[in-house]
Amino acid sequence: MQTQTSHLSRVMVANKAVFLYKDGTLVTDVPYNVNPDLISLSENMTKGLKSLAENGYKLIVISNQSGVAMGFFEHDSLEIGQKRISMLLAEHGVEITDFYYCPHHPQGIVNEYKKKCNCRKPRAGLLYKAAEEHHIDLGKSWLIGDILDDIEAGNVAGCKTVLINNGNETEWKTGLKRIPDCMVSDINGAADYILEVPYSIIKENE
Repeated sequence: MQTQTSHLSRVMVANKAVFLYKDGTLVTDVPYNVNPDLISLSENMTKGLKSLAENGYKLIVISNQSGVAMGFFEHDSLEIGQKRISMLLAEHGVEITDFYYCPHHPQGIVNEYKKKCNCRKPRAGLLYKAAEEHHIDLGKSWLIGDILDDIEAGNVAGCKTVLINNGNETEWKTGLKRIPDCMVSDINGAADYILEVPYSIIKENE
């Protein structure tokens, strides 16, 4: 993490982003699904996403996809779901900047993806990668997720965080890095909160 952070500090950072966890946050959670016919957008979210984009936030999707490591589907299948989500959002005038996936799991059965990694939440590797590739200032960015593993990843990366309290978090394992800045019922509510927070209190990325 130290190497990633020091590398980011050498990049000319100009952008801010909202990171969105995919299943349960952006789309309805259907476990291990890559069938585009079963992908549907979560309720009460397109208005909020449009407002965030109009206020200069890049929208970036982050997702654990251990189904690849478990052999449930091929890595290439993720692109099918990505295209479906992009199409559904485009119908509402919303454009996603990029998608990032972690295909790994330490108990996987596909050797290429059977490993511990830095990109599987609650680790923050995907956020660091996105920040490097899109010149994002993590300290001026937000993460929206539906479980505390999402929140931990965002906090570790230096983002501010919003928890969508929709019933998907069932364990509530707490810790200093697992406390969101705000808890709301949907993405529209998250966007309202993000856009109301004074810019001056956004914490700087260290």
